[in-house]
Amino acid sequence: MPTSSQIFCRESSLLAFNRRVLAQAEDVNVPLLERLRFVCIVSSNLDEFFEVRMAYLKREGRNNPSTVFDSGRTPAETITQVAAEARDLIQQQYEILNQKVLPELADTGIHFYRRHNWTPQQHEWIENYFNRELLPLLTPIGLDASHPFPRLLNKSLNFVVELDGKDAFGRESSMAIVQAPRILPRVVKLPEELCGGADGFVFLSSILHEYVYKLFRGMKVKSCHQFRLTRDSDLTVEDDEFNNLTNLRTVIQSELHDRDFGAAVRLEVADNCPNEITQFLLARFDLTENELYRVNGPVNLVRLMAVPDMVERPELKFPSVKQNYPTEFRKVDSLLNVIRQKDVLLHHPYQSFEPVVRFIQEAAHDPNVVAIKMTIYRTGTHSELAQALLIAAQAGKLVTVVVELMARFDEANNVKWARRLEEAGAHVVYGVFGYKVHAKMALVIRREEGSLKMYAHLGTGNYHQGTSRIYTDFGLLTAQRDITRDVNNLFMEITGLGQANKLKKLHQSPFTLHKMLLNKIDREIAHAQAGKPAKIIAKMNSLVEPSLIDALYRASAAGVQIDLIVRGMCALRPQVAGLSENIRVRSIIGRLLEHSRVYYFYHDGAEEVYISSADWMGRNCFRRIEVATPIEDMALKQRVIEESLQLALADNVKAWEMRGDGSYTRIHAADGETVVSLQDSLLQKYDC
Repeated sequence: MPTSSQIFCRESSLLAFNRRVLAQAEDVNVPLLERLRFVCIVSSNLDEFFEVRMAYLKREGRNNPSTVFDSGRTPAETITQVAAEARDLIQQQYEILNQKVLPELADTGIHFYRRHNWTPQQHEWIENYFNRELLPLLTPIGLDASHPFPRLLNKSLNFVVELDGKDAFGRESSMAIVQAPRILPRVVKLPEELCGGADGFVFLSSILHEYVYKLFRGMKVKSCHQFRLTRDSDLTVEDDEFNNLTNLRTVIQSELHDRDFGAAVRLEVADNCPNEITQFLLARFDLTENELYRVNGPVNLVRLMAVPDMVERPELKFPSVKQNYPTEFRKVDSLLNVIRQKDVLLHHPYQSFEPVVRFIQEAAHDPNVVAIKMTIYRTGTHSELAQALLIAAQAGKLVTVVVELMARFDEANNVKWARRLEEAGAHVVYGVFGYKVHAKMALVIRREEGSLKMYAHLGTGNYHQGTSRIYTDFGLLTAQRDITRDVNNLFMEITGLGQANKLKKLHQSPFTLHKMLLNKIDREIAHAQAGKPAKIIAKMNSLVEPSLIDALYRASAAGVQIDLIVRGMCALRPQVAGLSENIRVRSIIGRLLEHSRVYYFYHDGAEEVYISSADWMGRNCFRRIEVATPIEDMALKQRVIEESLQLALADNVKAWEMRGDGSYTRIHAADGETVVSLQDSLLQKYDC
């Protein structure tokens, strides 16, 4: 196995990914409102980083302080390191927002007005807005013996107010807390006539700072400071809570309620907040100085994500993606008739997700379809796919839905759909306790000419129509007998009991996928040692699994040429002398989220290609149910190689190259070199 010096810290790698995302906010070639959106995306990512990764490190430091991670550090050492890195990233984020993005937005007529710049007319309108829209919804909590410190929601916007004087009851309290309800917008758009016809906004925090005195009549407001608390949000279900399938849903619903009140992991305050106030808050939440983050601006930047949608300035945004509808399905009455004749590969979002929806809708209405089976990991609030499953169940078809109730931050939505599907008569199961069902599979069983014919969809992404417009993913629609039988066997494993079935085409976690990957790597090593060309290309979101990293190091030493396209975390150290000279790692960060997982093995010229739901992480290999699907049709295989791998390796616009120390360098086209952008090339190819 790799030594600690050969494994890069996964939390540091995740922060490095967010630095690459933040670089999009600095890129003058990115439309200005999209640059603001990238600033917000970093905030959203960091929220999850603290809610999950830092919360995990804190739990480990409390429960298992002597644990040594693959990177060679203890939990406490890791927290110290990544907290400093996160603080540097956050400082850079606010500098880009305040010194570049907001001034450039102002130059185009999009203004964020600070209190000291409000005109008398703006003052009047904003005060009326406060009296009308905010004052009735605010509940100040004075801190005294009968008013304990309130229980604050995770990531809520709050204000700590210093007071002087006595209230109507003669009570003398020096401090109060004001919580901003989540239903309130964090930015308020001003009428055009108050902004000279331009787009003008004011932060909710500015309005509350200006008029908070109205909540404490007769008392003097000495100061008011915004703050935000981030809590541990990882759901856990213990073995003794898992009594039966129905109980799991009940436990998840209870855990969802508790998520908003988990242990504190981060306190954000404005950088002008006095030390005595921050110390008071830190003590209240049992946090240390290392968990305090001072910011130069609003503490809840993620809510600025609403601004681009509130501004009608198309020249400041990315052009909309007009998804191509596959030619195979145009002007046909039945998708199943097409799939029966040949496999169809879909590449989203360049190609529309609509055929996948139509696949299930057609099955729901087809009187010859007797059964539909499907996994749901993430799906939309108003999912047409889930609606089609409801229709099929109500029509008396056998509908089996594997709903993953532990899909992080989509648990509430999945609980809702599980309940509705059960009420409609569908067989709803919640997977296998201890293993998340992350595989993306759908199966349609139809009676044709006296026998049952099966059709399947297997993908790298979720059955989510919203994310299918911004995530790049592959999906295969097939009627191949071996593959559809494998899919049916997988559903039987998940819903029933018994030993794992031996699959003919598919590879699955936690049983065969990891072993398959190691075997394929070893085979390339053998080819290289025999003097034959040997090559591995893999595209994924994250690479942190130690035994796979070790196998890649061994392959590099044997002379195998390895190209890894890893969007996010990468614990492998590439281009290190004596360890990984033949391994190159790059990351593509663009307007679309690179999400597909593709594995390529040269195999002495036979070129094996798989699309998969699994990243190369321990959880995907051993603690999730995943699927890898071979692409064997020569034309479809070539499409995957070209569209997902070759273009990514040729990209010199949105690509970053990883160094052995974990840092990344932006790749630029050399003088005279052809400019290649993976995403732009495919948008043009499919004329989106």
